[in-house]
Amino acid sequence: MPPLIDVRNLTKTYLLGEVSVNALQGVTVTIERGIFVAVMGPSGSGKSTFMNLLGCLDRPTSGRYLLDGIPVESLDRDQLAEIRNQKIGFIFQNFNLLPRMNALENVELPLLYASGDTPNGDERGQLALAAVGLADRESNFPTQLSGGQQQRVAIARALINRPEILLADEPTGALDSHNSAEIMSIFQELNHTQGITIVLVTHSDEIAAYADRIIGFRDGLIVGDVPVVHPQKTSEDGAALRIPVEMAQ
Repeated sequence: MPPLIDVRNLTKTYLLGEVSVNALQGVTVTIERGIFVAVMGPSGSGKSTFMNLLGCLDRPTSGRYLLDGIPVESLDRDQLAEIRNQKIGFIFQNFNLLPRMNALENVELPLLYASGDTPNGDERGQLALAAVGLADRESNFPTQLSGGQQQRVAIARALINRPEILLADEPTGALDSHNSAEIMSIFQELNHTQGITIVLVTHSDEIAAYADRIIGFRDGLIVGDVPVVHPQKTSEDGAALRIPVEMAQ
């Protein structure tokens, strides 16, 4: 079985006026199924560009990107959209919840873009909220939720289509230390109990320590790729939530 993510000599060049910016310069890396990876690097290092390419939100200038054996760089726009919807869940720093929709409605949004029928949408949404500890908050609007709760809703939304990969871009950047620990607890639980592959961008050494592996970027190149021997575990007051069995079905 091929690795879930296989990137070979990936480059990305942007044109800013008459200036070429080499955001990625020949990146080669593989990420196996079921691993939790943290991506680190200073601003402008290429880590966000790398995440955008992994998430099929952008195309490389050159190189290969095989996602579950599929050469992503050769797909058209509709095929990329289908890959994003079926295989990838996205989580962002600023939650990106729609203020006029309650928690359950926000979680169910990706179902509107899924190809084919998606029966039992409410049940799937409720299970996703239960998976992040918000079974009793489905009727609350974003303004009625704390920052940590809003990020949990965003994670539930990313889970609704049962993706193989979660891509998280600074998911704890807007949270305090307690809520950050709770969010990382959820990521570890999803990774350990469901085998979801997680790739998380962070500036924080403390957050990266929860991962199994840390990949470092600088100037569009990978400058470090090391395993985490003893990943950080959440303390008892932020203990991992139990994921409902139905979420894995």
